[in-house]
Amino acid sequence: MVTLQEGDKAPAFFGTNQDGKIISLADYKGKKLVLYFYSEAGSPTCTIESCNLRDHFVSLKKNGFQVVGVSPDDTVKQKRFEKKYQLPFPLIADTENTISTAYGVRDMKKLFGREYMGILRTTFIIDEKGVIRKIFVKPKNKAHAEEIMAAMK
Repeated sequence: MVTLQEGDKAPAFFGTNQDGKIISLADYKGKKLVLYFYSEAGSPTCTIESCNLRDHFVSLKKNGFQVVGVSPDDTVKQKRFEKKYQLPFPLIADTENTISTAYGVRDMKKLFGREYMGILRTTFIIDEKGVIRKIFVKPKNKAHAEEIMAAMK
């Protein structure tokens, strides 16, 4: 269950992206950030959501947003995901679940009656000062970019 709230200071983070580069929240100081968490690179729902953000990336950037994805996948899987779907933004490999835990998006999930720890698809809109302005729990995967832009007008 997501424990952070709108108006909270975003937890600082750093992690390695699909190109082996270290990415941190501090890199986005003075910028608006769409930080989205997805459970698995290549899974159907996460792919639809990521491709929606890709398809509207120019509009998001035009509105001042940077985009960063985070999942527990390793950098090799993140790179394959980026290349296969031509994703124009960094994807952080949170293999130790430190970022997802700090943001409260790691929780018990249930699939076919089996319970397991996993990532709750969640997006945080972080403003130029590092404050969480909007949280989307279970974002609309086919219209996520549109819901971000509508909520942030």
